[in-house]
Amino acid sequence: MSAFTTEQESESHPLALGELSLNQTLDGSFSLHSNYFQEGFHDNTGAIAEAKAKFIRPAELNNLKSKKPLRILDVCVGLGYNTACALEETQKMSLDINWWGLEIDQRPLKIALGSKNFRNNWSNKTLKSLEEISKNSSWRNSSSKGEMLWGDARDWIRKLPQNINFHLIMLDPFSPKKCPELWTQEFLRDISIRLAPKGRIVTYCTAAAIRSSLQDSGLGLLSINPLSRDSKRWSNGTIAMHSEEFTQHKQENGNWHQLTQMEREHLLTRAAIKYRDPSGKDSSAQIIQRRKQEQETSKLESTSSWQKRWLKK
Repeated sequence: MSAFTTEQESESHPLALGELSLNQTLDGSFSLHSNYFQEGFHDNTGAIAEAKAKFIRPAELNNLKSKKPLRILDVCVGLGYNTACALEETQKMSLDINWWGLEIDQRPLKIALGSKNFRNNWSNKTLKSLEEISKNSSWRNSSSKGEMLWGDARDWIRKLPQNINFHLIMLDPFSPKKCPELWTQEFLRDISIRLAPKGRIVTYCTAAAIRSSLQDSGLGLLSINPLSRDSKRWSNGTIAMHSEEFTQHKQENGNWHQLTQMEREHLLTRAAIKYRDPSGKDSSAQIIQRRKQEQETSKLESTSSWQKRWLKK
């Protein structure tokens, strides 16, 4: 397994991704594994399959056709799969977009663009946009534009122009237990403030702490359907939207469902205790320790008790 290392970058920022190793997924698509986070960028089913199932399909871009331009925020761009899929879809629908990306490490996108396996999946127009993001941190064509902000997303989300909000926010950091900095109550509140009317936040994450933070930010929650009805996975992720918009989504469809009783009760357990980072500067160890201490003194139902009721039937 080959690896890409930049010792200087790892030491210069506490969130740098460290050594990156090639990781071939089951559908053959190109991905990476971060040694720093001890986690892959995608699950084993495949990078493109995951981007479509957990982000593009539940985004339901058809419902946003009237937005001109459609404003998209990609939090943790990584190798660029979510953005590339979004660009392909919006091009098919002739939608003008205003895209922004947040990412701390420039290497994953550069590595992806150097891979024939990755490049073969995208149109020339999409590749040109990704190349401009990688080289110049921005891109522009006759009707759409994009800008990448390199660095700690906790800082950049507060520095975005105040007049910009987003119709689609794709939230794709490493998992909360590995990268709690980007799943805290404070960061998710800052993300939620940036959500436009009738917009939605889409994430692969189903953790109770994350859903609870989004809910406490005034958002309504939907659960993303697994691709297969016989799947053992009870949810493929979470959609969050303004409460007034959420009330119009009572009828389930193929992409999502209302939270089940099991999912609602999950939000009443100790698992729902939030990750907190009041200063916006704390390390992952500090954030995890703070949450652990709160869980130890909590009178909420234990997560194991909830699991016995629902997940072991």
